[in-house]
Amino acid sequence: MSNSVSSKTFYSINGNSQKLDGGAMFGNAPKALWERWTEVDELNRIPLVCRAMLVQDQGKNILFETGIGAFFEPKYRDRYGVQESHHVLLESLKESGFSHEDIDIVVLSHMHFDHAGGLLTQWEEGKDAELLFPNAEFVIGQEAWDRSVNPHPRDRASFIPGLTNLLEATGRLHLVQGETSDLLGDDYTFHVSNGHTPGMLITEIATSDGPVVFAADLIPGAPWMHLPITMGYDRFPESLIDEKRRLLDRLLEKGGKVFFTHDPVVALGEVAKNEKGKFFADKPLKNVINLSL
Repeated sequence: MSNSVSSKTFYSINGNSQKLDGGAMFGNAPKALWERWTEVDELNRIPLVCRAMLVQDQGKNILFETGIGAFFEPKYRDRYGVQESHHVLLESLKESGFSHEDIDIVVLSHMHFDHAGGLLTQWEEGKDAELLFPNAEFVIGQEAWDRSVNPHPRDRASFIPGLTNLLEATGRLHLVQGETSDLLGDDYTFHVSNGHTPGMLITEIATSDGPVVFAADLIPGAPWMHLPITMGYDRFPESLIDEKRRLLDRLLEKGGKVFFTHDPVVALGEVAKNEKGKFFADKPLKNVINLSL
């Protein structure tokens, strides 16, 4: 690894948690298989988190995603299995010594509500949601942004009405079309994944200890490291598997790590492969606190 790679400090920042249908989360994998990997409740739902990753780098606080937040009114909170009514992300930032006002850059892999809802204030009856992170620049892929502005009927309900207008109005929106962003610098490389939703940005971060990848919904948790496992929400599961294979092969070669946004047990794991050729998350960490790499 080049000496030009800056030293970085990583934190896992938990947002609001969810319970979603296990069949939807594991696609065409049978329940007899996936119930070995997770808890299942009486409604066939599995526990999920919406975990953000905070990176301190050369005086900048960079937050990767904001989770689902607490913007839903109660009936939708129940429908989508959101477990807390208060804005957990803000509490978690405070526990790690930050506030939303301290964030310099927010990177969004895509605009689905469980990744971008934390940008908004907590729901209050009779009040419109407002945008948090008043000092942050917002980095989003152009194609993912276009999808949120003009969604397909299949995933229209996954986007938050009015959020794109709020972001545009800040004058701090940066739409990415290449592999890098001038705001982030050369240590941050984007891989574009289309298997889950068009133009999803997977960010690879160079460190002195090998790359760290914020995997978003390409690999939402450790069980999805296994190549055939996809979600029912994925747009093109076979394409997603190919994207996942290319990324994991690269990370295995480079001694890389994967950060998981939805896994309730594993926040960060090293990419490894067992004797049967199956990828898995080695040396898993449930929490990442002040991890220098």
